[in-house]
Amino acid sequence: MWNPGFAFEERRNAEIHGLHRALCIWSHVHRGTPEKPGLVLGLDLGGSCHGVAFRVAPENWAATVEYLRRREQVTSVYIEIVHEARLDDGRRIAALAYRADRHHLQYCGALPRDRLLETVRDAVGLSGANPDYVLATHDHLEELGIPDGTLSWLAKQLR
Repeated sequence: MWNPGFAFEERRNAEIHGLHRALCIWSHVHRGTPEKPGLVLGLDLGGSCHGVAFRVAPENWAATVEYLRRREQVTSVYIEIVHEARLDDGRRIAALAYRADRHHLQYCGALPRDRLLETVRDAVGLSGANPDYVLATHDHLEELGIPDGTLSWLAKQLR
């Protein structure tokens, strides 16, 4: 949400049902290593998720999807899906999303908060420190008016 990495024509707050945001993926590349994994967010089964949807120009679609696959599928921990989303203006759209693969070795599921903090606090990967990722995501959600209790708790512990 805070670092899309691609050109877009429109950005809207959006909601999806049947999936929720969770720190449920061991990060072995971007925010940790295989020896000292970090944690990254994934869309996991159940609940709902408020976030952001981006509209990409048709002529940029193929390049954007290729970029997202290179970035999000480094270890194939996500399943690429198309999921219905409701935009903040009431429109319903088909949105490309990446759902956590519960059968992948990097899927960790729901961890207790103290384990989340312990893992995030010292992890670093190719894209930077894990605390920076958690804080940037938390701060961006706050700017958008989207509450996330777990990320808020973690942000308080990390600052």
